[in-house]
Amino acid sequence: MKKSTSILALAGALMLAACAPFTPYKPAMPDTVSSLRFIGEQRLPWRLQYKDTMVGGLSGIDYDAASGEWVMISDDRSQHNPARFYSARLQYDGDSFKPVELSGVALFLQPDGSTYPSKEDYKRAGGVVSDLETIRVDPQDGSIWYGSEGDVSLGLDPFVRHATRDGRYLSTLPLPPMFTVSTDHSSGPRNNQSFEGMSFSPDGRTLWVSLEGPMYQDGPAPDPVNGAVNRITHFARDGKVLGQYAYPLDPIPAAPGKGKYADNGISEILAIGATRLLVLERAGVQGEDGKYTDYVRIYEIEADGASDIQKLPTLKGASYKLMKKRLVLDVGTLNLPIVDNLEGMSFGPVLANGHASLVLISDDNFGKNQVTQLLLFEIIP
Repeated sequence: MKKSTSILALAGALMLAACAPFTPYKPAMPDTVSSLRFIGEQRLPWRLQYKDTMVGGLSGIDYDAASGEWVMISDDRSQHNPARFYSARLQYDGDSFKPVELSGVALFLQPDGSTYPSKEDYKRAGGVVSDLETIRVDPQDGSIWYGSEGDVSLGLDPFVRHATRDGRYLSTLPLPPMFTVSTDHSSGPRNNQSFEGMSFSPDGRTLWVSLEGPMYQDGPAPDPVNGAVNRITHFARDGKVLGQYAYPLDPIPAAPGKGKYADNGISEILAIGATRLLVLERAGVQGEDGKYTDYVRIYEIEADGASDIQKLPTLKGASYKLMKKRLVLDVGTLNLPIVDNLEGMSFGPVLANGHASLVLISDDNFGKNQVTQLLLFEIIP
């Protein structure tokens, strides 16, 4: 009787395993995030040369649990080298973070097999100029998904594209008309404030995509007094919009110097549940001396209970419920020597105590006064 029961149990387990989704490329995701414990920091040298490319502008990062490698996307608009992403190995534990080891680089290819052109060459070369800000490893097969902000001044729409692991084009995610840019700024995404964050849902079947800032028709950009409203969209893999939600963006944390620049926006997102995500909010404020100070906060947000706004052409004067947000960490409280332009965020391997890890990466804009830094955290559930 005991033997028969064991056989039946084993058969049942095998059937369940066969029916369950197998996602070896996905890191362990925490069910809850109470707080973050800082473990350590690593940096890459300014304008590091690697396999005939200049490393910099790293705006997105993701972890491939199957290979143990990380991917990091550059937002170089093919000015220094063609649009590309790097592979790397990060070695760390709950107490230490070892130097980053680059392990590969791949050029992204357009549908015709050519590399993406620069802003100066695209009319002659054909295709579109890319401004790549986010990258994810497909949890189903290890392929690559990446997002571009487009270029309003050139009339180029943002996009989300799917590629092989070596950068060859596979497909483009169909987008609703609302994401079409307008050169007169009457509607659509703001220039350089479009697709900045992207995350697969925990089951790997859907995609969340966030705008960096508010659309032109939804109201003004944030300032030191007033926040703004961003749209975060939930897509099926075929481009169907499953829902769209309004995210309350903070005011800019400090006033810029006279005549200087300041902004605040969503730099990256990470899904941690069917309706919950982590959001990386990053503000850059230019002082009187022209130097920037970056303010970076991580929030947990909730779509459940928020209004689905996908059918609202404008949020001005509309009635809707915002997503709820809770501060998880203000990176400024870590008292680091520098908090740079942190734009990428990814879960990593599970630590020895069973807790998930989290890595942030900064975009140095290829500037000598900035750094490419990677910050490592333990997620406290």
